[in-house]
Amino acid sequence: MIYVIYVLVGIISGIFGGLGMGGGTLLIPILTIFLGFDQKLSQGINLLSFLVMAIFSLIIHYKNGYIATKHLFWIIIPAVISSVLGAFAMTLIPSKILKMIFGAFLCVLAVIEFIKVFKKDKSKKNEKIAKK
Repeated sequence: MIYVIYVLVGIISGIFGGLGMGGGTLLIPILTIFLGFDQKLSQGINLLSFLVMAIFSLIIHYKNGYIATKHLFWIIIPAVISSVLGAFAMTLIPSKILKMIFGAFLCVLAVIEFIKVFKKDKSKKNEKIAKK
């Protein structure tokens, strides 16, 4: 029965990830809070699932011509280096601290998203006023 729950969590996270929300913002809290997984394990599972999604997304975007390959090297090298350093840093940080950092990250992300919504509403009102 527990495997069915794992599959459902994976499907739901995949759907939200495909919609652009970011599956990890949902997957990590579900794994840690509701299923009792360790924070480090949850983040590792999220990174693994993200890698699969990133490969498929990269292939689709490349086929559609959305990837400029001219300066790709200058993005890939720092990204790989910082990812490896981040993974090593994560092994040094206790899970409890990692949970607090991730929680703070989600709070900051929520505030940013609220600000974006209000800015869009305000700009739409200004456009309507300008048209009159």
